[in-house]
Amino acid sequence: MSPAALPLVSIPVGVVIERRAAASAWTDFIWRAVGVLPDAPDLAPWTRLHAEADSTLYYAGSAAIDLYRSETARYRENLASGSASIWVILSPSEGSWPYAVTAVTADSAEGESFTDASTNLVEPVPMPDVIRSAIERFIAEHHVEREEFVKRKRGRADLEALARRGRGGRDE
Repeated sequence: MSPAALPLVSIPVGVVIERRAAASAWTDFIWRAVGVLPDAPDLAPWTRLHAEADSTLYYAGSAAIDLYRSETARYRENLASGSASIWVILSPSEGSWPYAVTAVTADSAEGESFTDASTNLVEPVPMPDVIRSAIERFIAEHHVEREEFVKRKRGRADLEALARRGRGGRDE
């Protein structure tokens, strides 16, 4: 693995998900991520945190938000959006619980890429202030402004000149 492919910073988080009773004949429950906790708490995965009549919150497990130097522009866009988010990706599990924490990211494009597998649950959740501060520090230290790419326009072909060419490709 190249050094560029390794994250420079990993921020540990705990993932909180909600199980809500479904008003459907086809499924009993609706599952969704509702938040991340700064630092992974010392809890076993799938610990029940809170229960109400029609919903239950669980600590689903820990993950890490990996930060890469090459993605600082996307992190900046996320923070500037007005509702900075962390994307939580849950994948179907073969175990005793229906989902497992697959990834957690501050990069919206990476989060969106996990929607390609239609079985994944991908939810943006609010970014805690302490994580926002860590990402802001990372951007300040590692962001490099890049010139905007401008595609060069190709010149139009001179059809008259092409018509005058002989079979050998030279003007006759």
